[in-house]
Amino acid sequence: MNASDLREKSADQLKEDLANLKKESFNLRFQHATGSLENASRMRAVKRDTARVLTILNEKAAAAAKAE
Repeated sequence: MNASDLREKSADQLKEDLANLKKESFNLRFQHATGSLENASRMRAVKRDTARVLTILNEKAAAAAKAE
């Protein structure tokens, strides 16, 4: 997930992506706890993607507040 791709999405799409990433993060943590996690590097990638989405959402909110 690239930041440039995320900037093209609307706030609603970003919120939907964020919800999906949080669900995936929960599932990965559950798999890790039960010992059935096969790709541990995916946990790191999901955390970083979540941070990217939150950053872009905050940028969009700041830009909207500044425009008003």
